[in-house]
Amino acid sequence: MGVTAQRVSFAVNNNNTTVVLLNGSNFKKWKQDIEFALGIVDLDLALREPEPTALTDTCTASEKESYAKWDRSNQLSLLAIKRSIPEHLLTGLPETNNAKLLFEAIGQRYHVSSKAETGSLMNELTSLRYDSQSGVREYVLKLVFLQSKLRGLNVTLPDDFIVHHALNSLPLEFSKIKTAYNTQNESWTVNDLIAKQGHGNHVKKDCHGFKSWLEKKKNQEGGIQKQAEAK
Repeated sequence: MGVTAQRVSFAVNNNNTTVVLLNGSNFKKWKQDIEFALGIVDLDLALREPEPTALTDTCTASEKESYAKWDRSNQLSLLAIKRSIPEHLLTGLPETNNAKLLFEAIGQRYHVSSKAETGSLMNELTSLRYDSQSGVREYVLKLVFLQSKLRGLNVTLPDDFIVHHALNSLPLEFSKIKTAYNTQNESWTVNDLIAKQGHGNHVKKDCHGFKSWLEKKKNQEGGIQKQAEAK
């Protein structure tokens, strides 16, 4: 049984939200929680924008208002970040009062998490095989889902790769569609592959509808053959 991640709660502007406690291996989830928690109450300005120019006696009212808004965002962002990180993990991070710089430093420390996730997703995609339980359409959509997650990690896999992998990993019963693909000059998109399989509900050997259709087809062919022999 997995261990439930610890969380910390925040209440800002009458909005309650929770952030997962950073443990060193859940950086992506922690980052998403922080961005959401601050963004939903419009306090993420300091995470997105650098510190404005320091105020002087000649600053306009608008400039003072902008700085005050950034400063409030910065103070509350620092509080949210530090409250959601155990003290021992704060060791070694830069001692800064700038939330954006601290947020970026944490990201650099745990950048390996993104690499690990990329490797995990690539391994999952390349080892995924059609299981004969769901339709081909569902199988291809699983590959597309993994493709989109990798794209979010700046790893772009072209549709050609997904189509090739999907076809190559299908069992022998799909040899006709493989032959059709290999004998055509034009490349197929993922949508083309899905369309050629319909909704994937009549490609399984144990599908009742497919069996009925196949039996009917055999009976029709048998009737035609008998008529030809009678003549």
